[in-house]
Order: sequence, then structure tokens, then C-alpha cells
Amino acid sequence: MQNIPSKIILGIDPGTNVMGYGIIRVVGNKAELVVMGVIDMRKEKDVYLRLGKIFERVTGIIEEFLPDEMAIEAPFFGKNIQSMLKLGRAQGVAIAAAIQRDVPIHEYAPLKIKMAITGNGSASKEQVSDMLQRLLNLKDNDMPQFMDATDALGAAYCHYLQSSRPETDAKRFSSWKDFALKNKSRISK
Repeated sequence: MQNIPSKIILGIDPGTNVMGYGIIRVVGNKAELVVMGVIDMRKEKDVYLRLGKIFERVTGIIEEFLPDEMAIEAPFFGKNIQSMLKLGRAQGVAIAAAIQRDVPIHEYAPLKIKMAITGNGSASKEQVSDMLQRLLNLKDNDMPQFMDATDALGAAYCHYLQSSRPETDAKRFSSWKDFALKNKSRISK
């Protein structure tokens, strides 16, 4: 029997109130949902205790599911600098948890994730969620209450798509004429 390569990808959608996580298992060229959920910190008022909870929970998720890689959404650059700083802290703590457990980290911009999942960089959270539901054959009752979980799943799935593209050193050609000029030995007359 042939040994089919597999890997587990943890996706994280950083947040200081609610942080999403999603884990997929990739076997060969097929991805399947393992689990998704949120780390809900809304009841914790102290910002530093929230960061501690993020570290503890992400570390626990890593210890339980042993991901081979982590994909994390980059904080969206908005107009509110304070929000950006808070998100950056949450992202940094999640990254630190992965570093502590030697899990390689890959960061993706929200636009890149939306584009990879839906083909539209300005897709809504609902569109991303709906597409993930189709791509992973999830039932309605598998879908979470918080979109943060599907955003995290989107980061994991985006990484799966990006990492499953074959590396190529193939030459690029600007036109058929360019191809013909550079490949005369391959063209019959």
C-alpha cells in the first residue's frame, strides 16, 4: 500500500475579544475539516489576562492536534491605530505559542485569503463561509456561530491551496510568438 503524505494545518484569525481557530487535515490533495471554534475572551476585562488566555489556549490546541504548520491572518490595516495594536498583540501571542512548539508560521493578508477561497478579494465573511462549507462538504449544523472560526478555517484552507501548488521553474512567455522563438527545436515545420 502506498503511503499518502498528510499534514495538519492550524488556521488562526487573531482577535482580542474572540479569536477564531480552524484545523484541516490534508491527505494527498484532499483537505478535510478536523475542528473549528473560537477562544472567547469577552468576559475577561484585563487586556493582559486576555493575552495570557490566548497563549494558553493556542498552546493547548497545538498540543492536542499537533499541527505541522500554522496559517495566521495578518491584521487588517484600518484607520483605528488602537485596534490595530490590539490585533497585533493578539497575533504576536498566537505566533509565540506556535514558535514555542516549533510550528512553522505562514501569514496571509485578508485579501489573499478571500481571493484564494472565493476568487474575489472583496468577498464578505458570509461568502467565504459559504464557499468553505461547499469546499469541505460541511453540513449547516457544522457551521459555527462566530465567523471568526470560519475566517480562521479560511486561513488554513488558503495555506493548503498555496502550498499545494507545484513549485515550478518553468519559463514564462509573453505570447505564442515568444514561445515559438524560444523553442524552435520543439516546433515541427
